[in-house]
Amino acid sequence: MRSMSPNVPLLNDYKQDFLLKRFPQTVLGGARLKLGYCAPPYIYVNQIILFLMPWVLGGLGTLLYQLGVLKDYSTAAFSGGLMLFTAFVIQLTSIYAKTKSATVERILTTDILAEEDDHEFTSCTGAETVKFLIPGKKYVVNTVFHSVLAGLMCGLGTWYLLPNRITLLYGSTGGTVLLFVFGWMTLCIGEYSLIVNTATETATFQTQDTYEIIPLMRPLYIFFFVSVDLAHRFVVNIPALEQMNQILHILFIFLPFLWALGTLPPPDALFLWAVEQVLQFGLGGSPMSTRLRLLVMFTISAGTAVTSYFIPSTVGVVLFMTGLGFLLSLNLSDMSIVFKHSVTRHRVENKSQPFPGDSEKQFTWKQCLMYIIILVVALLETSLLHHFAGFSQISKNSFQATIGYILVVILIILWILREIQSVYIFGIFRNPFYPKDVHTTVTIFLEKQTNLLKIGVVRRILLTLVSPFAMIAFLSLDSSLQGLHSVSISIGFTRAFRMVWQNTEHALLETVIVSAVHLFSSADSWWNRSLNTGIRLLLVGIFRDRLIQFISKLQFAVTVLWASWTEKKHRKSATTLCLLNTIFSPFMLVIIAFSALLSSPLLPLFTLPVFLVGFPRPIQSWPGAVGTAACVCTDTVYYCQMVPRLAAALQTAMAAGSLGILLPGSHYMGRFQDRLIWIMILECGYTYCCINIKGLELQETTCHTIEARRVDEVFEGAFEQEEYTKICSFNEHFGNILTPCTVLPVKVYSDAKNVLSGIIDSHDNLKEFKDDLLKVLVWTLIQYCSKRPKMQENIPKTESKKETPLITLPALNSEPHPKSLEEPDSSSSETFNDWSDDGNIFDDEPAITKGEKDQFRFVPGTNLPIPGSVDSQRVGDHPSGTVPENDLFKIIMLGYPAVDKGKQGNTTYIPLIEFSCSHSHLLSLPQEWMSSCLPSSKVKEMSSVFPEDWYQFVIRQLECFYSKENASSLLEEIAKDKVLKDLYVRIVMTCYFSLFGIDNMAPTPGHILRVYNGVLPWSSALDWLTEKPELFQLALKAFRYTLKLMVDKASLGPIEDFKELANCLEEYDSDWCIGLISDEKWKEAVLQEKPCLFSLGYDPNMRGYTGRVLTLQELLIQVGKLNSEAVRGQWANLSWELLYATNDDEERYSIQAHQLLLRNLTVQAADPPLGYPVFSSKPLPIHLC
Repeated sequence: MRSMSPNVPLLNDYKQDFLLKRFPQTVLGGARLKLGYCAPPYIYVNQIILFLMPWVLGGLGTLLYQLGVLKDYSTAAFSGGLMLFTAFVIQLTSIYAKTKSATVERILTTDILAEEDDHEFTSCTGAETVKFLIPGKKYVVNTVFHSVLAGLMCGLGTWYLLPNRITLLYGSTGGTVLLFVFGWMTLCIGEYSLIVNTATETATFQTQDTYEIIPLMRPLYIFFFVSVDLAHRFVVNIPALEQMNQILHILFIFLPFLWALGTLPPPDALFLWAVEQVLQFGLGGSPMSTRLRLLVMFTISAGTAVTSYFIPSTVGVVLFMTGLGFLLSLNLSDMSIVFKHSVTRHRVENKSQPFPGDSEKQFTWKQCLMYIIILVVALLETSLLHHFAGFSQISKNSFQATIGYILVVILIILWILREIQSVYIFGIFRNPFYPKDVHTTVTIFLEKQTNLLKIGVVRRILLTLVSPFAMIAFLSLDSSLQGLHSVSISIGFTRAFRMVWQNTEHALLETVIVSAVHLFSSADSWWNRSLNTGIRLLLVGIFRDRLIQFISKLQFAVTVLWASWTEKKHRKSATTLCLLNTIFSPFMLVIIAFSALLSSPLLPLFTLPVFLVGFPRPIQSWPGAVGTAACVCTDTVYYCQMVPRLAAALQTAMAAGSLGILLPGSHYMGRFQDRLIWIMILECGYTYCCINIKGLELQETTCHTIEARRVDEVFEGAFEQEEYTKICSFNEHFGNILTPCTVLPVKVYSDAKNVLSGIIDSHDNLKEFKDDLLKVLVWTLIQYCSKRPKMQENIPKTESKKETPLITLPALNSEPHPKSLEEPDSSSSETFNDWSDDGNIFDDEPAITKGEKDQFRFVPGTNLPIPGSVDSQRVGDHPSGTVPENDLFKIIMLGYPAVDKGKQGNTTYIPLIEFSCSHSHLLSLPQEWMSSCLPSSKVKEMSSVFPEDWYQFVIRQLECFYSKENASSLLEEIAKDKVLKDLYVRIVMTCYFSLFGIDNMAPTPGHILRVYNGVLPWSSALDWLTEKPELFQLALKAFRYTLKLMVDKASLGPIEDFKELANCLEEYDSDWCIGLISDEKWKEAVLQEKPCLFSLGYDPNMRGYTGRVLTLQELLIQVGKLNSEAVRGQWANLSWELLYATNDDEERYSIQAHQLLLRNLTVQAADPPLGYPVFSSKPLPIHLC
């Protein structure tokens, strides 16, 4: 989104034509009777013949049955056989057409404006025609499987729609005719989609149909309807089955309508949704964070219910249900990790570093011990109560009834303690116990929140210890457990004992409702007489979930209506839609109720008040694994650093109840500064939940800014209230899908962008910059050399401590190269050909051209000698004391006169220079840096500006010699070593000229920005420097430190003395990362939580230089709860709009910013490729105890 147009169409003209062509194909199962170009008539005739072929074959069998020639089952076999043969012929024809057309060379069209679906047809049976009509299958196995399936579907469909059978069900001839005709239309649509051409379904779950699952969607539902009819045929005397068969025969003719609207899910989404629903409501589990965990947990949970049915002992059944219910509600993956760590513990004991998970492991072992104690106590309680207590019907005086009253009291207390933890009660009234103004320091807020945290501890004890044991006592005393050999009892009580631990708050509510209804209703009622307690709890649980969904969907629908009405740009069209919704409000309520019944999203078409029932799908809404895809950018690293600390803060808030009841599928939004965090709960269990954290983009786009501003207003209205405001205020943003919950103290990076105009372009500051750069270069090189390993291999060894080492130096009296150093070499002239202050070179990350990349290329494996250095490899080839003179002293210098090949023997030899101090070699520069590319006259000219006092001060302040005796005297001797100083003078001045050029002119702001970004002006000194990557990085580091020093001096004041300057540079080195945002070191510094980071940039809009400072500190992150149904509904529309309507326009209506629906942010938070979060975490387990 770059801008918002005043009149944004729902679909552009091209997409409208595309959708008008695609939708009829979807309705007819893939028959393309509406094309965007003129096609021969036989194209349409052939499609109609293929479409009606199953009806012709089935009609032939039906006629023989009506004439009495064939029995009903023989009719089905006859029609199915004909259809099987026809399907194979159709598929083989498609294969033959592909083979024939593959041998013909395709002539590429030169008309780039031609329609992408335009085809050239030559004849009625031509290869191009057959390929258009019958695209065929990708896999041979599907060719066979789909053909067999087509024959089976036609045979069973013929049996299903026999006129005598329909008349027997309804007793009406007119009804029989209608059901027969439209029923065969449904069958023809299913057959065409299976074997001829698969339609693009409106209910699309996967972005790509890799294994050709979509063709199986429509036959799947046809087989379901037929299976009910077959059950009714062979299982007699079941009135409910007969009524269901009658209803399904009527619904059968509406299947094309449901397919076209996308109400029925594809097979993969249907399977995952069904497994989740059965696991959650039938077996008492929870939706899982991964597909594998879901299937494994479903299998184990179903096995638990089946096993409990075959246990003969009543006590054994109760103990089995209690134990397995508790164990399955735990995060078993964490238990396996603890076991794995304990097995591998002895393998890491001998290592010097401690085991990385020691502290976490000890904490987890404490959890394991706590779980074992809870399990033992629960089993003892269950067995004792079940064995010794009397089994009597619940009455007002019974022990079970007393426990029921206790549960009511616990429920009320938990509700009160949970509500006062959040900023709003019911999302409407301001909580008087919550701190008024949280826009203070973290310390003050934590002091104000101390009492609430203590209350949260009390609530957690009641929720995790008191409530489960009270409910176990209630269930153990139930009389229904006497009848063990019952499927309903096994299913109901397996779920009940599991729910006690898996979702304690909802289990407590369900138990209280069942207990209250049983106590205050008639004992002869159907509810009390026909249903056991486990089934009652199951039904109450389903009703509770669907009622909550209905309320959330209704609130979402009202919000969409209000949002459309308040949108002035679309007021006219919105008025009509709102009026229609008002008139047909009963019908809209039916749609919402049906959507809640199926637990499917309420789909607002184009986010307008036109509501459809989306197809049921898993609670995560997306087919991919959580956290596997994100649009990674430079902002991603900040979310990576934040996530572990945010998870720890969420642990405290969730345990206290500040975020409300934790349910899988709940969505939360976090906000601080310019960052938006999207949190989704994936899985919940006993004392744990699993979440996914996404980070949204930080780009300042129009839509993003509008909705982010509204999010800020919502949070400010909740958290930043003055002390004098009235005690009970209302939520001014109640209609928004975001409801504030609490604030979390998290240690994250605060981002501050400062304008450096007046600092970086100040003449005085730039003049001081040059002097400071020399000092910083000296400090950087000395610090580097002092921290190097003691003695490297290339340092000469001496036989006596009094003997000083010898270092090779270039001769200072050599004649310079006649060529001017300011004249660029022709080979490098293209690298920095645009190195002026004019032009657009003020990017945060300047683009490096190909020449620049070659300029900075370094190949460490090459054997070429470095100009100006000794060929160390050749020296090492000779034994000590026998090194030839030519090999040892031969030096090749840049800037020296070229030597003819025949006169190489006359090369001048440079004598060895001795250090005046025997310990100077400890601070000596690497030998490969000893060469020089500058003329000696230039070095002597500039050596006067070398900060000798500072050089000696830095050496005297070194701490690396303090372990030795007389360290101060040694440092004093080293500081006065003139030879060592000359080495530093030569290297420092060479680096200095590399950064500024030979001219030694005052730098410009543009020059500083370019060099800061690593783009240096060309010179021979630069060639010399880039051949030494380590020295190049040190020089660049010193330059960036100097820039930061200039900014600090301008804002904080001048540096008083050398001591303050040294402390400042040491702080930069230890606590700061000064570099580029795109550098890997920047990302490493963020992940390592460097206290401060600094980067220089240029803002082309403001036409000014900026400094970005990131400071690691504890900040308050505001967290609010989103309407989960609003998120699911908008994601369902996003999936339909992009995958079916292919409306990927960046300016489309459904992505425009809206302050109530937060459409733009919701679209961003969707999983790629439909959404574009910049960060998405793997499933993160949060321990709540």
